[in-house]
Amino acid sequence: MKIIILIVVFVTSNLSVLSQSIQEPSKSFTEAIRTNFVKYKNQSSEAYRIGDFERGQFLFDSLVQNQLIGSKFNDYTLKRINNRKLKMSKVKKPIFLVTYAAWCIPGKGEIPALNKLAKENKAIEFIVIVFGKKKEAGKFAKKFNSSIEIGYAHKNYKNDNEIVESMRETLGFPTCYMIDEHLQVVNIKRGSASTPLKTPTKKAVEMNYSIFSDRLSELIQLKQNKKELLVTN
Repeated sequence: MKIIILIVVFVTSNLSVLSQSIQEPSKSFTEAIRTNFVKYKNQSSEAYRIGDFERGQFLFDSLVQNQLIGSKFNDYTLKRINNRKLKMSKVKKPIFLVTYAAWCIPGKGEIPALNKLAKENKAIEFIVIVFGKKKEAGKFAKKFNSSIEIGYAHKNYKNDNEIVESMRETLGFPTCYMIDEHLQVVNIKRGSASTPLKTPTKKAVEMNYSIFSDRLSELIQLKQNKKELLVTN
């Protein structure tokens, strides 16, 4: 009898975990940002003003862990260079999204590392959002290979205000958003590898590849965990 009870508890627990991972989040990403960003900005600005970079990073990590993870990423319709549009909800697989600005030069080895990672991981949708006007974004987009979807957004363009306000004007760039196939935020990380100008190109690519790969592993592991739970149950 005890064994039966334990089996029931185990199965129920696994179903609960799986259900929580795919259920509709209680808040949107934009709502979470609007509600919590001002407090974070004030506290982090003070930390960076006095040179307490460790606390600044701690505050960012706390914002992500306590407020943003688990929120529902907005179902944006992204403008693409080829004039076709990409609606986020139409992507039926996990998303690795990175933001850049057309006027800001990426770190050494950063884009080649992303290109390599995207080419190797077809089960993940790689999306880059370039903040800037279409012409500027078009030039920037040429740096990426065909394995990466390139979108762009500018505050003067129709329907782009929310993207710019909730992403560029809050978490900045470059920022990585790990999003599952249900548009639920898995994690958010800022920056890339710190590569001095004298760093050999091959080494710079390897450093960035390692960082991006670690971030991507969260999406891959989550997807694998869901598959295992479904098989178990």
